[in-house]
Amino acid sequence: MLFKLLGRYIRPYRGKIVAVLVLQLIAAVASLQLPSLNASIIDDGVAKGDTAFISSHGALMLGVALIQALAQIAAVYFAARIAMAFGRDVRAGVFNRALSFSVREVNQFGAPSLITRTTNDVQQVQMLVLMTGAIMVGAPMIMIGGIIMALRENIGLSWLIVVAVVLLGSVVGLIVTRMTPLFQANQRKLDTLNQVVREQITGIRVIRAFNREPLERERFRVANDDLMRLGYAIGGLFAILFPFVTLVMNMGSVSVMWFGGRGVEAGDMEIGQLTAYLTYLMQILMSVMMATMMGMMAPRAVVCAGRI
Repeated sequence: MLFKLLGRYIRPYRGKIVAVLVLQLIAAVASLQLPSLNASIIDDGVAKGDTAFISSHGALMLGVALIQALAQIAAVYFAARIAMAFGRDVRAGVFNRALSFSVREVNQFGAPSLITRTTNDVQQVQMLVLMTGAIMVGAPMIMIGGIIMALRENIGLSWLIVVAVVLLGSVVGLIVTRMTPLFQANQRKLDTLNQVVREQITGIRVIRAFNREPLERERFRVANDDLMRLGYAIGGLFAILFPFVTLVMNMGSVSVMWFGGRGVEAGDMEIGQLTAYLTYLMQILMSVMMATMMGMMAPRAVVCAGRI
């Protein structure tokens, strides 16, 4: 359902999507050049005391960094425009479809559920579109490019990349799988809470006339507590994920410094190469972490798209 929804409402913005792809590619290429330039400055400039080389390559590095920043800003701008227009179109489509419902169909869904689908559900899918254009598109480019550039610097440490990526990807996949049913239940509980609040607001005079305030407070408390408990469960998975990502990144850094330092000591690797390799490893793991963020958003967006 998510791909069907995206295919229908994203199609009018194909030109901007191409612009986002091109800009993200430029930003990724520029970002991947920076560690190599830095390594060249260290090994061929600082180590040899060549100030002219340091100045020229420092200026080149500054220019590449500027290109990377401008391309990234432009990509995020176009991604935001696409996402906002997509959200507007989907909300209009859901609203117009709801207006065509018969009384039986409205009662079947319920007014609170229709409100949630038009607002919160659309917002979740819209946020997925935004994050895809702003982050996810560039993540695989940086990951693949980072692996290639890291292997160019030193192929002997490639096993560190394999271990870190496989470990991180496996745990993230497990957590995302656990999150999907929780997000489904979360949307149902949100519908229930909206229904309780709406009934209490529209029926406030009847509630007061028959002295039903204690019962209605209890109904709200039960619905609110159910939503809170689901929030705790989802938050617990988030609490496991981010420290684990940080742990893998730090262990990867320590491993590169340890094994790379031994290579420098043996004369098989230069200091600049070690610095560049460490930076590439961080870029690869950061791209995996960005994909992780998308993985956490995707289950909820899939559920919301199905409801829409």
